[in-house]
Amino acid sequence: MHFTSATFTFLEHLAGNNDRAWFEANKGNYEDCVRTPALEYIRAMGPMLADFAPQFRADARKTGGSLMRVHRDSRFSPDKTPYKTNVGIQFRHALGKDVHAPGFYLHVAPEECFLGVGSWHPDADLLARIRNLIAEQPARWRAARDDVPFAAHWRMAGETLKRPPRGFSADHPEIDDIKRKDFLCLCPLTREEVTGAKLVELSAGRFAAAAPFMRFLCEAAGVEY
Repeated sequence: MHFTSATFTFLEHLAGNNDRAWFEANKGNYEDCVRTPALEYIRAMGPMLADFAPQFRADARKTGGSLMRVHRDSRFSPDKTPYKTNVGIQFRHALGKDVHAPGFYLHVAPEECFLGVGSWHPDADLLARIRNLIAEQPARWRAARDDVPFAAHWRMAGETLKRPPRGFSADHPEIDDIKRKDFLCLCPLTREEVTGAKLVELSAGRFAAAAPFMRFLCEAAGVEY
């Protein structure tokens, strides 16, 4: 089963009816249109990851696996709506503890769809390790970031400091990347690609092209790619 136009329709309706009563009344549609195709995608990606990124896991459990939970953590947010209005799937490194670890990602939402690779909001230790490796080996970083098959589809994204972090010279040739708070790249997808029969093959191809970038981040993290 694939994602379909019904996936987007459900997410759009959820955005307009983001409360527990509506969700409970439409839980069957969530299962049919969102969770079931998401889990099928995860299962299909397992053998693909084993081929080009064997340390990363496709975990097709309903909860606690690669599919991110639909419930929002609104404890510290002014937005108290209870549900996320997107599908988030992360293939995390086997040693990764949370969503901030290096990983591969699929985002499906009515507003935008994309693939992601890298580390979103890495903790202070990993962030320092990545910055130090870039500073010490700038040529290797550029080779990973600018690898032609990778750069053909992926663009750096995320938050950046306004000033160089402490201990790094403003004159360093890679200071713009050293200032990054996120080390991730995004690859946009169309709705047609998300709902198409070749989404798994497309994802695998784009993810595989990110190997130099992901290998660099894994080295910084001290884990095997």
